[in-house]
Amino acid sequence: MATVLERVQAVVADKLSVEEVEVKPESSFTEDLNADSLDLVELIMAFEEEFGNDETPIEISDDDAESITTVQKAIDYLKDKGVQD
Repeated sequence: MATVLERVQAVVADKLSVEEVEVKPESSFTEDLNADSLDLVELIMAFEEEFGNDETPIEISDDDAESITTVQKAIDYLKDKGVQD
């Protein structure tokens, strides 16, 4: 089973059309991975889809989404919501 980091890397690489090796915990979505505002919305929706399910859906509020600016912040947020490796 893939870790939360690996799953986040895969989602980010897919949505932002970058190589997974470029997606590091310290990577900023906007500064390092060149995401624009539309990309960020798609990323949040992809995280909700990847990490949520019918039993435990994950919904990321707009306020929370604004604070998810790096790969590590996404991982920390998801783990706080109960996602485990």
